Amino acid sequence: MQQAEETTDKEDGRRLRGQENRRRIVEAMLELVREGNISPGAEDVSARADVGLRTVFRHFNDMDSLYREISDVMLAEIEPIAAGPLPEGDWPTRLEAMIDRRIRVFEKIMPFKIAADVHKYRSAVLREDHDTLTKMQRTTLRKALPPALKHDRMQFEALDLLMSFDSWRRLRMEQGLSVAQARKTVILAVSAIAAAAGVQPTTSSI
Repeated sequence: MQQAEETTDKEDGRRLRGQENRRRIVEAMLELVREGNISPGAEDVSARADVGLRTVFRHFNDMDSLYREISDVMLAEIEPIAAGPLPEGDWPTRLEAMIDRRIRVFEKIMPFKIAADVHKYRSAVLREDHDTLTKMQRTTLRKALPPALKHDRMQFEALDLLMSFDSWRRLRMEQGLSVAQARKTVILAVSAIAAAAGVQPTTSSI
Protein backbone atom coordinates (compact mmCIF):
# COMPACT_ATOMS: atom_id res chain seq x y z
CA MET A 1 0.00 0.00 0.00
CA GLN A 2 2.78 2.40 0.98
CA GLN A 3 4.71 1.57 -2.20
CA ALA A 4 1.64 2.33 -4.30
CA GLU A 5 1.23 5.69 -2.56
CA GLU A 6 4.91 6.51 -3.13
CA THR A 7 4.54 5.62 -6.82
CA THR A 8 1.47 7.86 -7.10
CA ASP A 9 3.30 10.71 -5.40
CA LYS A 10 6.21 10.37 -7.81
CA GLU A 11 3.87 10.35 -10.80
CA ASP A 12 2.06 13.42 -9.48
CA GLY A 13 5.40 15.15 -8.98
CA ARG A 14 6.51 14.36 -12.53
CA ARG A 15 3.21 15.57 -13.91
CA LEU A 16 3.43 18.85 -11.99
CA ARG A 17 7.02 19.40 -13.12
CA GLY A 18 5.96 18.66 -16.67
CA GLN A 19 3.13 21.19 -16.49
CA GLU A 20 5.47 23.81 -15.04
CA ASN A 21 8.08 23.19 -17.75
CA ARG A 22 5.41 23.47 -20.45
CA ARG A 23 4.21 26.77 -18.98
CA ARG A 24 7.77 28.10 -18.87
CA ILE A 25 8.40 27.11 -22.48
CA VAL A 26 5.27 28.91 -23.69
CA GLU A 27 6.07 31.99 -21.59
CA ALA A 28 9.62 32.01 -22.97
CA MET A 29 8.30 31.97 -26.54
CA LEU A 30 5.91 34.82 -25.76
CA GLU A 31 8.65 36.90 -24.17
CA LEU A 32 11.04 36.41 -27.08
CA VAL A 33 8.44 37.43 -29.65
CA ARG A 34 7.37 40.47 -27.62
CA GLU A 35 11.01 41.54 -27.54
CA GLY A 36 11.15 41.51 -31.33
CA ASN A 37 12.64 38.09 -32.03
CA ILE A 38 10.39 37.13 -34.94
CA SER A 39 11.97 33.72 -35.38
CA PRO A 40 13.02 32.23 -32.05
CA GLY A 41 14.42 28.75 -32.41
CA ALA A 42 14.11 25.84 -30.02
CA GLU A 43 17.54 26.70 -28.61
CA ASP A 44 16.42 30.28 -27.85
CA VAL A 45 13.27 29.01 -26.17
CA SER A 46 15.06 26.42 -24.05
CA ALA A 47 17.65 28.97 -22.90
CA ARG A 48 15.00 31.53 -21.93
CA ALA A 49 12.83 28.93 -20.20
CA ASP A 50 15.90 27.46 -18.46
CA VAL A 51 15.02 23.94 -19.53
CA GLY A 52 16.88 21.47 -21.67
CA LEU A 53 16.43 21.32 -25.41
CA ARG A 54 15.13 17.77 -25.07
CA THR A 55 12.48 19.06 -22.66
CA VAL A 56 11.24 21.53 -25.27
CA PHE A 57 10.83 18.78 -27.84
CA ARG A 58 9.33 16.40 -25.29
CA HIS A 59 6.46 18.84 -24.78
CA PHE A 60 6.33 20.08 -28.36
CA ASN A 61 7.21 17.61 -31.11
CA ASP A 62 8.12 20.49 -33.42
CA MET A 63 7.95 24.28 -33.54
CA ASP A 64 4.54 24.04 -35.25
CA SER A 65 2.99 22.55 -32.13
CA LEU A 66 4.54 25.33 -30.06
CA TYR A 67 3.07 27.92 -32.40
CA ARG A 68 -0.32 26.28 -31.90
CA GLU A 69 0.01 26.71 -28.15
CA ILE A 70 1.00 30.35 -28.58
CA SER A 71 -1.96 30.88 -30.88
CA ASP A 72 -4.32 29.47 -28.25
CA VAL A 73 -2.88 31.83 -25.62
CA MET A 74 -3.31 34.85 -27.90
CA LEU A 75 -6.84 33.82 -28.84
CA ALA A 76 -7.78 33.67 -25.17
CA GLU A 77 -6.43 37.21 -24.72
CA ILE A 78 -8.21 38.81 -27.67
CA GLU A 79 -11.49 36.88 -27.56
CA PRO A 80 -13.06 39.11 -24.87
CA ILE A 81 -12.29 42.13 -27.07
CA ALA A 82 -13.47 40.62 -30.35
CA ALA A 83 -16.51 38.68 -29.14
CA GLY A 84 -18.59 41.50 -27.70
CA PRO A 85 -21.59 42.84 -29.64
CA LEU A 86 -21.25 46.09 -31.53
CA PRO A 87 -23.18 49.05 -30.11
CA GLU A 88 -26.68 49.83 -31.26
CA GLY A 89 -27.05 52.66 -33.74
CA ASP A 90 -26.61 53.48 -37.40
CA TRP A 91 -23.88 51.93 -39.52
CA PRO A 92 -21.24 54.68 -39.06
CA THR A 93 -21.47 54.28 -35.29
CA ARG A 94 -21.11 50.51 -35.56
CA LEU A 95 -18.30 50.71 -38.10
CA GLU A 96 -16.31 53.17 -36.02
CA ALA A 97 -16.73 50.90 -33.00
CA MET A 98 -15.47 48.01 -35.12
CA ILE A 99 -12.41 50.01 -36.18
CA ASP A 100 -11.60 50.84 -32.55
CA ARG A 101 -12.04 47.21 -31.56
CA ARG A 102 -9.72 46.05 -34.33
CA ILE A 103 -7.11 48.58 -33.28
CA ARG A 104 -7.10 47.13 -29.76
CA VAL A 105 -6.76 43.59 -31.12
CA PHE A 106 -4.12 44.53 -33.72
CA GLU A 107 -1.98 46.35 -31.15
CA LYS A 108 -2.10 43.33 -28.84
CA ILE A 109 -1.28 40.72 -31.48
CA MET A 110 1.12 42.77 -33.62
CA PRO A 111 4.47 41.21 -32.60
CA PHE A 112 3.00 37.70 -32.76
CA LYS A 113 1.26 38.27 -36.09
CA ILE A 114 4.45 39.67 -37.61
CA ALA A 115 6.35 36.62 -36.39
CA ALA A 116 3.60 34.28 -37.60
CA ASP A 117 3.55 35.83 -41.07
CA VAL A 118 7.28 35.12 -41.43
CA HIS A 119 6.65 31.40 -40.93
CA LYS A 120 3.12 30.87 -42.25
CA TYR A 121 4.20 29.62 -45.67
CA ARG A 122 5.91 26.63 -44.09
CA SER A 123 3.43 26.08 -41.28
CA ALA A 124 -0.06 24.67 -41.80
CA VAL A 125 -1.04 25.82 -38.31
CA LEU A 126 -0.11 29.44 -38.98
CA ARG A 127 -1.76 29.46 -42.40
CA GLU A 128 -4.94 28.17 -40.82
CA ASP A 129 -4.82 30.89 -38.15
CA HIS A 130 -4.24 33.55 -40.81
CA ASP A 131 -7.18 32.33 -42.88
CA THR A 132 -9.43 32.18 -39.82
CA LEU A 133 -8.59 35.77 -38.85
CA THR A 134 -9.16 37.00 -42.41
CA LYS A 135 -12.54 35.28 -42.72
CA MET A 136 -13.67 36.53 -39.32
CA GLN A 137 -12.78 40.11 -40.21
CA ARG A 138 -14.64 39.95 -43.53
CA THR A 139 -17.73 38.43 -41.92
CA THR A 140 -17.95 41.04 -39.17
CA LEU A 141 -17.35 43.86 -41.66
CA ARG A 142 -20.27 42.73 -43.82
CA LYS A 143 -22.56 42.78 -40.80
CA ALA A 144 -21.71 46.40 -40.02
CA LEU A 145 -22.05 47.88 -43.52
CA PRO A 146 -25.17 49.23 -45.27
CA PRO A 147 -26.29 47.35 -48.41
CA ALA A 148 -24.83 49.98 -50.76
CA LEU A 149 -21.34 49.18 -49.45
CA LYS A 150 -21.40 45.48 -48.62
CA HIS A 151 -23.01 44.46 -51.93
CA ASP A 152 -20.61 46.48 -54.08
CA ARG A 153 -17.61 44.18 -54.57
CA MET A 154 -14.99 46.88 -55.16
CA GLN A 155 -16.21 49.09 -52.31
CA PHE A 156 -16.28 46.16 -49.92
CA GLU A 157 -12.80 44.94 -50.92
CA ALA A 158 -11.39 48.45 -50.49
CA LEU A 159 -12.86 48.71 -46.99
CA ASP A 160 -11.67 45.21 -46.09
CA LEU A 161 -8.15 46.17 -47.12
CA LEU A 162 -8.18 49.50 -45.27
CA MET A 163 -9.35 47.85 -42.05
CA SER A 164 -7.03 44.84 -42.25
CA PHE A 165 -4.09 43.99 -40.02
CA ASP A 166 -1.71 44.39 -42.96
CA SER A 167 -2.78 48.02 -43.46
CA TRP A 168 -2.57 48.72 -39.73
CA ARG A 169 0.92 47.21 -39.51
CA ARG A 170 2.14 49.36 -42.41
CA LEU A 171 0.73 52.53 -40.86
CA ARG A 172 2.29 51.75 -37.48
CA MET A 173 5.59 50.15 -38.50
CA GLU A 174 6.66 51.26 -41.97
CA GLN A 175 5.02 54.68 -41.91
CA GLY A 176 5.75 55.30 -38.24
CA LEU A 177 2.36 56.70 -37.22
CA SER A 178 1.13 56.74 -33.65
CA VAL A 179 -2.03 54.83 -32.75
CA ALA A 180 -4.05 58.07 -32.86
CA GLN A 181 -2.56 59.11 -36.21
CA ALA A 182 -3.08 55.68 -37.75
CA ARG A 183 -6.68 55.60 -36.51
CA LYS A 184 -7.37 59.01 -38.03
CA THR A 185 -5.89 57.82 -41.33
CA VAL A 186 -8.13 54.74 -41.41
CA ILE A 187 -11.21 56.81 -40.56
CA LEU A 188 -10.34 59.31 -43.29
CA ALA A 189 -9.89 56.57 -45.90
CA VAL A 190 -13.07 54.74 -44.90
CA SER A 191 -15.02 58.01 -45.05
CA ALA A 192 -13.71 58.62 -48.57
CA ILE A 193 -14.85 55.17 -49.71
CA ALA A 194 -18.31 55.75 -48.24
CA ALA A 195 -18.58 59.14 -49.92
CA ALA A 196 -17.48 57.68 -53.25
CA ALA A 197 -20.28 55.14 -52.97
CA GLY A 198 -22.78 57.93 -52.34
CA VAL A 199 -23.41 56.81 -48.77
CA GLN A 200 -23.73 59.72 -46.39
CA PRO A 201 -23.17 58.93 -42.71
CA THR A 202 -25.51 60.54 -40.21
CA THR A 203 -23.40 60.32 -37.06
CA SER A 204 -19.86 59.61 -35.80
CA SER A 205 -16.62 60.77 -37.40
CA ILE A 206 -16.96 58.46 -40.40
